Amino acid sequence: MSAQDSASSASSSAQMSASVPVWQRIWQAIPRAALGNLVAKLLIVGLGLAITVLVARQGPKVQGAFALFVAVESALLTLFSGLGLWLARQVSQQAPDSALRTLPMLQGVLRAAVFLGLLASVVLLAVSWWADAMPYSQLWLLALAAPFLLLVPTATGLWLGEGRMWPINVAQVAAPASVLLGLMGASWLMHGGTRSTPAVVLVLIAWVSGKSLVAVVTAIRAMRDADQRDGAQADALQSSRLTSFMAPQAVWWQQWPFVVTIGVTNVVSLLNYRASLFLVERFHGLSVVGTYSVAVTVAELLWLLSSSVTVSAYARIGHPDVRVAGAMTVQAVRINVLATLAAAPVLLGLAWWGLPWVMGEAYAASLLPLAALLPGVAAYAAASSLSAFYTNHLGRPQLSGSIAGLSLTVSFGLGWFLVPAYGAVGAGLSSSLGYIVAIVAAYGVFLKHAGLPVRALWQPSLTRLP
Repeated sequence: MSAQDSASSASSSAQMSASVPVWQRIWQAIPRAALGNLVAKLLIVGLGLAITVLVARQGPKVQGAFALFVAVESALLTLFSGLGLWLARQVSQQAPDSALRTLPMLQGVLRAAVFLGLLASVVLLAVSWWADAMPYSQLWLLALAAPFLLLVPTATGLWLGEGRMWPINVAQVAAPASVLLGLMGASWLMHGGTRSTPAVVLVLIAWVSGKSLVAVVTAIRAMRDADQRDGAQADALQSSRLTSFMAPQAVWWQQWPFVVTIGVTNVVSLLNYRASLFLVERFHGLSVVGTYSVAVTVAELLWLLSSSVTVSAYARIGHPDVRVAGAMTVQAVRINVLATLAAAPVLLGLAWWGLPWVMGEAYAASLLPLAALLPGVAAYAAASSLSAFYTNHLGRPQLSGSIAGLSLTVSFGLGWFLVPAYGAVGAGLSSSLGYIVAIVAAYGVFLKHAGLPVRALWQPSLTRLP
Protein backbone atom coordinates (compact mmCIF):
# COMPACT_ATOMS: atom_id res chain seq x y z
CA MET A 1 0.00 0.00 0.00
CA SER A 2 1.38 3.43 -0.95
CA ALA A 3 1.78 6.33 1.48
CA GLN A 4 -1.01 8.13 -0.37
CA ASP A 5 -3.31 5.10 0.02
CA SER A 6 -2.46 4.92 3.71
CA ALA A 7 -3.22 8.60 4.21
CA SER A 8 -6.51 8.21 2.33
CA SER A 9 -7.44 5.19 4.43
CA ALA A 10 -6.57 7.00 7.66
CA SER A 11 -8.63 10.01 6.61
CA SER A 12 -11.58 7.77 5.76
CA SER A 13 -11.30 5.99 9.13
CA ALA A 14 -11.20 9.30 10.95
CA GLN A 15 -14.34 10.48 9.14
CA MET A 16 -16.15 7.25 9.95
CA SER A 17 -15.05 7.52 13.59
CA ALA A 18 -16.32 11.08 13.77
CA SER A 19 -19.73 9.99 12.50
CA VAL A 20 -20.13 7.40 15.26
CA PRO A 21 -21.97 8.71 18.36
CA VAL A 22 -19.83 9.32 21.44
CA TRP A 23 -21.72 6.78 23.56
CA GLN A 24 -21.14 4.12 20.89
CA ARG A 25 -17.39 4.84 20.75
CA ILE A 26 -17.21 4.55 24.55
CA TRP A 27 -19.10 1.24 24.43
CA GLN A 28 -16.76 -0.10 21.71
CA ALA A 29 -13.73 0.98 23.75
CA ILE A 30 -14.73 -0.99 26.85
CA PRO A 31 -12.65 -4.19 27.03
CA ARG A 32 -14.81 -7.28 26.50
CA ALA A 33 -13.42 -8.86 29.64
CA ALA A 34 -14.67 -5.85 31.57
CA LEU A 35 -18.25 -6.64 30.60
CA GLY A 36 -18.04 -10.09 32.19
CA ASN A 37 -16.48 -8.57 35.27
CA LEU A 38 -19.20 -5.91 35.25
CA VAL A 39 -21.89 -8.61 35.32
CA ALA A 40 -20.12 -10.18 38.29
CA LYS A 41 -19.89 -6.78 39.96
CA LEU A 42 -23.63 -6.28 39.45
CA LEU A 43 -24.25 -9.57 41.23
CA ILE A 44 -21.87 -8.52 43.99
CA VAL A 45 -23.62 -5.18 44.34
CA GLY A 46 -27.02 -6.86 44.48
CA LEU A 47 -25.80 -9.24 47.16
CA GLY A 48 -24.07 -6.40 48.99
CA LEU A 49 -27.21 -4.30 48.99
CA ALA A 50 -29.21 -7.25 50.28
CA ILE A 51 -26.66 -7.65 53.10
CA THR A 52 -26.86 -3.93 53.86
CA VAL A 53 -30.67 -4.03 53.97
CA LEU A 54 -30.74 -7.06 56.28
CA VAL A 55 -28.25 -5.46 58.66
CA ALA A 56 -29.65 -1.92 58.43
CA ARG A 57 -33.15 -3.13 59.32
CA GLN A 58 -31.77 -4.18 62.70
CA GLY A 59 -31.36 -0.46 63.41
CA PRO A 60 -28.78 2.27 62.72
CA LYS A 61 -26.72 1.27 65.76
CA VAL A 62 -26.28 -2.32 64.52
CA GLN A 63 -25.49 -1.00 61.03
CA GLY A 64 -22.91 1.38 62.51
CA ALA A 65 -21.18 -1.38 64.49
CA PHE A 66 -21.20 -3.62 61.40
CA ALA A 67 -19.67 -0.87 59.22
CA LEU A 68 -16.83 -0.28 61.68
CA PHE A 69 -16.19 -4.04 62.01
CA VAL A 70 -15.97 -4.39 58.23
CA ALA A 71 -13.63 -1.37 58.10
CA VAL A 72 -11.25 -3.09 60.54
CA GLU A 73 -11.43 -6.30 58.47
CA SER A 74 -10.68 -4.33 55.29
CA ALA A 75 -7.64 -2.77 56.96
CA LEU A 76 -6.34 -6.27 57.74
CA LEU A 77 -6.87 -7.45 54.17
CA THR A 78 -5.30 -4.41 52.54
CA LEU A 79 -2.28 -4.39 54.86
CA PHE A 80 -1.16 -7.73 53.43
CA SER A 81 -2.54 -7.34 49.89
CA GLY A 82 0.98 -6.82 48.55
CA LEU A 83 1.46 -10.60 48.46
CA GLY A 84 -1.23 -11.10 45.82
CA LEU A 85 -0.15 -8.09 43.76
CA TRP A 86 3.48 -9.26 43.84
CA LEU A 87 2.32 -12.58 42.40
CA ALA A 88 0.15 -10.82 39.80
CA ARG A 89 3.12 -8.71 38.67
CA GLN A 90 5.37 -11.78 38.37
CA VAL A 91 2.78 -13.58 36.24
CA SER A 92 1.79 -10.60 34.04
CA GLN A 93 5.43 -9.82 33.15
CA GLN A 94 6.40 -13.45 32.58
CA ALA A 95 7.60 -14.18 29.05
CA PRO A 96 5.93 -17.09 27.16
CA ASP A 97 9.17 -19.13 27.29
CA SER A 98 9.98 -18.22 30.89
CA ALA A 99 11.33 -20.93 33.15
CA LEU A 100 9.59 -19.54 36.22
CA ARG A 101 7.16 -21.92 37.89
CA THR A 102 3.93 -20.46 39.25
CA LEU A 103 2.97 -23.03 41.90
CA PRO A 104 6.00 -22.51 44.17
CA MET A 105 5.44 -18.75 44.06
CA LEU A 106 1.76 -19.19 44.89
CA GLN A 107 2.47 -21.63 47.72
CA GLY A 108 5.04 -19.23 49.14
CA VAL A 109 2.64 -16.28 49.31
CA LEU A 110 -0.19 -18.44 50.66
CA ARG A 111 2.03 -19.69 53.50
CA ALA A 112 3.01 -16.10 54.22
CA ALA A 113 -0.68 -15.07 54.23
CA VAL A 114 -1.59 -17.73 56.80
CA PHE A 115 1.38 -16.82 59.03
CA LEU A 116 0.60 -13.09 58.88
CA GLY A 117 -3.05 -13.88 59.58
CA LEU A 118 -2.04 -15.73 62.73
CA LEU A 119 0.01 -12.74 63.88
CA ALA A 120 -2.96 -10.47 63.20
CA SER A 121 -5.15 -12.82 65.24
CA VAL A 122 -2.99 -12.26 68.31
CA VAL A 123 -3.31 -8.48 67.96
CA LEU A 124 -7.08 -8.66 67.40
CA LEU A 125 -7.56 -10.91 70.43
CA ALA A 126 -5.64 -8.45 72.58
CA VAL A 127 -7.76 -5.51 71.37
CA SER A 128 -10.96 -7.50 71.92
CA TRP A 129 -9.87 -8.43 75.45
CA TRP A 130 -9.26 -4.81 76.49
CA ALA A 131 -12.07 -3.09 74.56
CA ASP A 132 -15.49 -2.42 76.05
CA ALA A 133 -17.22 -0.63 73.17
CA MET A 134 -18.98 -2.34 70.27
CA PRO A 135 -17.75 -3.55 67.78
CA TYR A 136 -14.17 -3.60 69.08
CA SER A 137 -15.11 -5.98 71.88
CA GLN A 138 -16.19 -8.49 69.23
CA LEU A 139 -12.94 -8.49 67.26
CA TRP A 140 -12.21 -11.96 68.64
CA LEU A 141 -14.53 -13.20 65.88
CA LEU A 142 -12.30 -11.58 63.27
CA ALA A 143 -9.25 -13.04 65.02
CA LEU A 144 -10.59 -16.58 64.50
CA ALA A 145 -11.07 -15.95 60.77
CA ALA A 146 -7.95 -13.85 60.08
CA PRO A 147 -5.67 -16.72 58.88
CA PHE A 148 -8.28 -17.65 56.25
CA LEU A 149 -9.42 -14.21 55.14
CA LEU A 150 -6.02 -13.30 53.70
CA LEU A 151 -6.14 -16.26 51.30
CA VAL A 152 -8.54 -14.62 48.82
CA PRO A 153 -6.60 -11.43 47.93
CA THR A 154 -3.42 -13.54 47.81
CA ALA A 155 -4.68 -16.44 45.68
CA THR A 156 -6.52 -14.26 43.16
CA GLY A 157 -3.20 -12.61 42.30
CA LEU A 158 -2.58 -15.62 40.03
CA TRP A 159 -5.64 -14.95 37.88
CA LEU A 160 -5.17 -11.18 37.98
CA GLY A 161 -1.70 -11.57 36.48
CA GLU A 162 -3.02 -13.92 33.81
CA GLY A 163 -5.86 -11.56 32.92
CA ARG A 164 -8.40 -14.34 33.62
CA MET A 165 -11.54 -12.74 34.92
CA TRP A 166 -13.96 -15.59 35.48
CA PRO A 167 -12.21 -17.25 38.47
CA ILE A 168 -11.82 -13.83 40.08
CA ASN A 169 -15.50 -13.16 39.40
CA VAL A 170 -16.54 -16.47 40.97
CA ALA A 171 -14.51 -15.80 44.12
CA GLN A 172 -15.87 -12.26 44.40
CA VAL A 173 -19.49 -13.36 43.98
CA ALA A 174 -19.20 -16.40 46.24
CA ALA A 175 -18.07 -14.39 49.27
CA PRO A 176 -21.14 -12.11 49.62
CA ALA A 177 -23.43 -14.96 48.54
CA SER A 178 -22.24 -17.16 51.40
CA VAL A 179 -22.42 -14.22 53.81
CA LEU A 180 -25.97 -13.46 52.72
CA LEU A 181 -27.04 -17.04 53.38
CA GLY A 182 -25.51 -16.79 56.84
CA LEU A 183 -27.22 -13.47 57.50
CA MET A 184 -30.57 -14.88 56.42
CA GLY A 185 -30.07 -17.65 58.94
CA ALA A 186 -29.10 -15.10 61.58
CA SER A 187 -32.15 -12.99 60.71
CA TRP A 188 -34.36 -16.05 61.13
CA LEU A 189 -32.85 -16.66 64.56
CA MET A 190 -33.32 -13.01 65.52
CA HIS A 191 -37.02 -13.15 64.64
CA GLY A 192 -37.63 -16.76 65.58
CA GLY A 193 -38.38 -16.25 69.22
CA THR A 194 -36.33 -15.86 72.34
CA ARG A 195 -32.57 -15.53 71.88
CA SER A 196 -29.72 -14.63 74.18
CA THR A 197 -27.13 -13.67 71.56
CA PRO A 198 -27.11 -9.95 70.57
CA ALA A 199 -28.07 -9.14 66.99
CA VAL A 200 -24.66 -7.61 66.26
CA VAL A 201 -22.86 -10.81 67.28
CA LEU A 202 -25.07 -13.00 65.06
CA VAL A 203 -24.46 -10.66 62.11
CA LEU A 204 -20.68 -10.72 62.64
CA ILE A 205 -20.58 -14.52 63.00
CA ALA A 206 -22.40 -14.89 59.69
CA TRP A 207 -19.98 -12.47 58.04
CA VAL A 208 -16.70 -14.11 59.08
CA SER A 209 -17.99 -17.69 58.61
CA GLY A 210 -19.11 -17.15 55.02
CA LYS A 211 -15.95 -15.34 53.99
CA SER A 212 -13.65 -17.92 55.62
CA LEU A 213 -15.31 -20.80 53.76
CA VAL A 214 -14.92 -19.07 50.39
CA ALA A 215 -11.29 -18.20 51.17
CA VAL A 216 -10.27 -21.82 51.69
CA VAL A 217 -12.01 -22.99 48.50
CA THR A 218 -10.42 -20.15 46.50
CA ALA A 219 -6.90 -21.05 47.67
CA ILE A 220 -7.39 -24.73 46.75
CA ARG A 221 -8.64 -23.81 43.28
CA ALA A 222 -5.76 -21.41 42.68
CA MET A 223 -3.18 -24.07 43.58
CA ARG A 224 -4.80 -26.51 41.17
CA ASP A 225 -4.71 -23.94 38.35
CA ALA A 226 -1.08 -23.05 39.10
CA ASP A 227 -0.11 -26.73 38.98
CA GLN A 228 -1.83 -27.17 35.60
CA ARG A 229 -0.11 -24.02 34.28
CA ASP A 230 3.30 -25.33 35.31
CA GLY A 231 2.56 -28.73 33.77
CA ALA A 232 1.66 -27.19 30.42
CA GLN A 233 4.75 -24.99 30.53
CA ALA A 234 7.01 -27.95 31.35
CA ASP A 235 5.61 -29.89 28.38
CA ALA A 236 6.27 -26.93 26.08
CA LEU A 237 9.89 -26.65 27.24
CA GLN A 238 10.58 -30.38 27.27
CA SER A 239 11.76 -30.61 23.68
CA SER A 240 13.75 -27.36 23.78
CA ARG A 241 17.25 -26.74 25.03
CA LEU A 242 16.02 -24.75 28.00
CA THR A 243 16.97 -26.67 31.12
CA SER A 244 16.35 -23.98 33.74
CA PHE A 245 12.75 -24.91 34.54
CA MET A 246 13.91 -26.48 37.79
CA ALA A 247 16.17 -23.55 38.66
CA PRO A 248 15.59 -21.48 41.81
CA GLN A 249 12.40 -19.46 41.48
CA ALA A 250 11.42 -15.92 42.42
CA VAL A 251 10.22 -15.61 46.02
CA TRP A 252 8.32 -12.73 47.54
CA TRP A 253 10.72 -12.03 50.41
CA GLN A 254 13.45 -11.13 47.91
CA GLN A 255 11.24 -8.19 46.96
CA TRP A 256 9.81 -7.51 50.42
CA PRO A 257 10.07 -3.70 50.07
CA PHE A 258 7.64 -3.92 47.12
CA VAL A 259 5.22 -6.09 49.12
CA VAL A 260 5.40 -3.92 52.25
CA THR A 261 5.03 -0.72 50.24
CA ILE A 262 1.87 -2.04 48.58
CA GLY A 263 0.43 -3.04 51.97
CA VAL A 264 1.11 0.34 53.53
CA THR A 265 -0.16 2.11 50.41
CA ASN A 266 -3.41 0.15 50.44
CA VAL A 267 -3.96 0.82 54.15
CA VAL A 268 -3.52 4.54 53.49
CA SER A 269 -6.00 4.21 50.60
CA LEU A 270 -8.48 2.41 52.85
CA LEU A 271 -8.16 5.09 55.52
CA ASN A 272 -8.85 7.59 52.77
CA TYR A 273 -12.19 5.83 52.17
CA ARG A 274 -13.09 4.97 55.77
CA ALA A 275 -11.47 7.47 58.17
CA SER A 276 -14.60 9.61 58.01
CA LEU A 277 -16.59 6.76 59.62
CA PHE A 278 -14.38 6.89 62.69
CA LEU A 279 -14.59 10.68 62.81
CA VAL A 280 -18.38 10.48 62.77
CA GLU A 281 -18.31 7.87 65.54
CA ARG A 282 -15.96 10.06 67.59
CA PHE A 283 -18.25 13.09 67.51
CA HIS A 284 -21.78 11.71 66.93
CA GLY A 285 -21.97 8.01 67.92
CA LEU A 286 -22.87 4.68 66.31
CA SER A 287 -26.36 5.59 65.08
CA VAL A 288 -25.06 8.44 62.90
CA VAL A 289 -22.27 6.13 61.68
CA GLY A 290 -25.00 3.71 60.62
CA THR A 291 -26.82 6.22 58.42
CA TYR A 292 -23.60 7.73 57.05
CA SER A 293 -22.16 4.30 56.21
CA VAL A 294 -25.19 3.66 54.00
CA ALA A 295 -24.47 6.90 52.13
CA VAL A 296 -20.86 5.75 51.61
CA THR A 297 -21.99 2.33 50.40
CA VAL A 298 -24.41 3.81 47.87
CA ALA A 299 -21.92 6.44 46.63
CA GLU A 300 -19.24 3.82 46.02
CA LEU A 301 -21.59 1.99 43.65
CA LEU A 302 -20.23 4.48 41.11
CA TRP A 303 -16.95 2.58 41.20
CA LEU A 304 -18.68 -0.53 39.91
CA LEU A 305 -17.71 0.03 36.26
CA SER A 306 -14.34 1.62 37.00
CA SER A 307 -13.13 -1.34 39.04
CA SER A 308 -14.34 -3.76 36.35
CA VAL A 309 -12.48 -1.90 33.61
CA THR A 310 -9.29 -1.69 35.67
CA VAL A 311 -9.29 -5.36 36.69
CA SER A 312 -9.84 -6.50 33.09
CA ALA A 313 -7.09 -4.18 31.80
CA TYR A 314 -4.65 -4.81 34.67
CA ALA A 315 -2.33 -7.10 32.71
CA ARG A 316 -2.04 -4.68 29.74
CA ILE A 317 -1.60 -1.68 32.02
CA GLY A 318 1.44 -3.56 33.34
CA HIS A 319 2.92 -3.95 29.83
CA PRO A 320 6.67 -3.16 29.81
CA ASP A 321 6.23 -0.75 26.86
CA VAL A 322 5.24 2.63 28.29
CA ARG A 323 3.26 3.47 25.12
CA VAL A 324 1.02 0.43 25.54
CA ALA A 325 0.66 0.88 29.31
CA GLY A 326 -0.01 4.61 28.98
CA ALA A 327 -2.55 4.21 26.19
CA MET A 328 -4.45 1.51 28.10
CA THR A 329 -4.46 3.62 31.26
CA VAL A 330 -5.80 6.72 29.50
CA GLN A 331 -8.51 4.67 27.81
CA ALA A 332 -9.56 3.19 31.16
CA VAL A 333 -9.54 6.63 32.86
CA ARG A 334 -11.64 8.12 30.06
CA ILE A 335 -14.27 5.39 30.29
CA ASN A 336 -14.35 5.45 34.08
CA VAL A 337 -14.78 9.19 34.51
CA LEU A 338 -17.40 9.64 31.78
CA ALA A 339 -19.45 6.69 33.01
CA THR A 340 -19.45 7.77 36.65
CA LEU A 341 -20.28 11.39 35.89
CA ALA A 342 -23.26 10.25 33.85
CA ALA A 343 -24.41 7.78 36.51
CA ALA A 344 -24.08 10.05 39.57
CA PRO A 345 -27.33 12.05 39.20
CA VAL A 346 -29.25 8.88 38.34
CA LEU A 347 -27.92 7.15 41.44
CA LEU A 348 -28.85 10.11 43.64
CA GLY A 349 -32.39 10.20 42.25
CA LEU A 350 -32.90 6.47 42.84
CA ALA A 351 -31.50 6.71 46.36
CA TRP A 352 -33.70 9.69 47.20
CA TRP A 353 -36.72 7.65 46.28
CA GLY A 354 -35.66 4.20 47.47
CA LEU A 355 -33.49 4.40 50.60
CA PRO A 356 -36.17 5.42 53.13
CA TRP A 357 -38.62 2.97 51.59
CA VAL A 358 -36.28 -0.04 51.56
CA MET A 359 -34.34 0.50 54.79
CA GLY A 360 -36.67 2.63 56.89
CA GLU A 361 -37.30 6.30 57.51
CA ALA A 362 -34.24 6.59 59.74
CA TYR A 363 -32.08 6.31 56.61
CA ALA A 364 -33.51 9.46 55.06
CA ALA A 365 -30.63 11.02 57.00
CA SER A 366 -28.27 9.33 54.50
CA LEU A 367 -29.44 11.40 51.52
CA LEU A 368 -27.73 14.75 52.07
CA PRO A 369 -24.36 13.12 52.93
CA LEU A 370 -24.77 11.05 49.75
CA ALA A 371 -25.29 14.20 47.66
CA ALA A 372 -22.14 15.70 49.21
CA LEU A 373 -20.09 12.57 48.48
CA LEU A 374 -21.05 11.95 44.85
CA PRO A 375 -18.98 14.65 43.04
CA GLY A 376 -15.75 13.49 44.63
CA VAL A 377 -16.54 9.80 44.25
CA ALA A 378 -17.28 10.31 40.54
CA ALA A 379 -13.97 12.11 39.98
CA TYR A 380 -12.05 9.49 41.95
CA ALA A 381 -13.21 6.73 39.59
CA ALA A 382 -9.96 7.34 37.67
CA ALA A 383 -7.86 6.37 40.70
CA SER A 384 -7.98 2.60 40.22
CA SER A 385 -6.53 2.73 36.69
CA LEU A 386 -3.87 5.27 37.62
CA SER A 387 -2.91 3.16 40.64
CA ALA A 388 -2.56 0.10 38.39
CA PHE A 389 -0.16 2.06 36.16
CA TYR A 390 1.97 3.12 39.15
CA THR A 391 2.04 -0.38 40.64
CA ASN A 392 2.00 -2.84 37.75
CA HIS A 393 3.88 -0.86 35.08
CA LEU A 394 6.23 1.36 37.06
CA GLY A 395 6.59 -0.96 40.04
CA ARG A 396 6.26 2.09 42.31
CA PRO A 397 3.22 1.56 44.55
CA GLN A 398 4.45 4.38 46.78
CA LEU A 399 3.08 6.81 44.20
CA SER A 400 -0.42 5.45 44.85
CA GLY A 401 0.21 5.78 48.55
CA SER A 402 1.27 9.40 48.16
CA ILE A 403 -1.89 10.25 46.23
CA ALA A 404 -4.11 8.48 48.76
CA GLY A 405 -2.19 10.18 51.54
CA LEU A 406 -2.88 13.57 49.98
CA SER A 407 -6.59 12.78 49.76
CA LEU A 408 -6.61 11.50 53.36
CA THR A 409 -4.81 14.60 54.62
CA VAL A 410 -7.27 16.95 52.92
CA SER A 411 -10.42 15.02 53.87
CA PHE A 412 -9.38 14.25 57.46
CA GLY A 413 -8.11 17.78 58.05
CA LEU A 414 -11.34 19.32 56.78
CA GLY A 415 -13.42 16.66 58.52
CA TRP A 416 -11.93 17.49 61.91
CA PHE A 417 -13.58 20.91 61.62
CA LEU A 418 -16.67 20.07 59.54
CA VAL A 419 -17.85 16.83 61.20
CA PRO A 420 -18.41 18.28 64.73
CA ALA A 421 -20.47 21.14 63.27
CA TYR A 422 -22.27 19.47 60.36
CA GLY A 423 -22.18 15.76 61.19
CA ALA A 424 -22.41 13.29 58.34
CA VAL A 425 -22.88 16.05 55.74
CA GLY A 426 -19.57 17.57 56.86
CA ALA A 427 -17.92 14.14 56.50
CA GLY A 428 -19.29 13.80 52.97
CA LEU A 429 -18.10 17.26 51.93
CA SER A 430 -14.60 16.80 53.33
CA SER A 431 -14.21 13.38 51.68
CA SER A 432 -15.47 14.69 48.35
CA LEU A 433 -13.02 17.59 48.33
CA GLY A 434 -10.16 15.28 49.28
CA TYR A 435 -10.97 12.98 46.34
CA ILE A 436 -11.07 15.84 43.83
CA VAL A 437 -7.75 17.38 44.93
CA ALA A 438 -6.03 13.99 44.91
CA ILE A 439 -7.25 12.87 41.48
CA VAL A 440 -6.01 16.07 39.85
CA ALA A 441 -2.56 15.43 41.35
CA ALA A 442 -2.69 11.73 40.40
CA TYR A 443 -3.39 12.47 36.74
CA GLY A 444 -0.54 14.98 36.65
CA VAL A 445 1.89 12.38 38.05
CA PHE A 446 0.71 9.84 35.48
CA LEU A 447 1.17 12.23 32.55
CA LYS A 448 4.73 12.97 33.66
CA HIS A 449 5.72 9.29 33.75
CA ALA A 450 3.80 8.35 30.59
CA GLY A 451 5.20 11.30 28.62
CA LEU A 452 1.74 12.46 27.54
CA PRO A 453 0.12 15.92 27.40
CA VAL A 454 -2.99 16.82 29.42
CA ARG A 455 -5.19 16.77 26.33
CA ALA A 456 -4.55 13.01 25.91
CA LEU A 457 -7.59 12.49 28.14
CA TRP A 458 -9.98 13.88 25.50
CA GLN A 459 -7.88 13.41 22.33
CA PRO A 460 -7.76 9.65 21.57
CA SER A 461 -5.38 10.12 18.62
CA LEU A 462 -2.54 10.86 21.08
CA THR A 463 -2.79 7.38 22.61
CA ARG A 464 -3.72 5.36 19.53
CA LEU A 465 -1.26 2.51 19.00
CA PRO A 466 -0.05 1.49 15.52
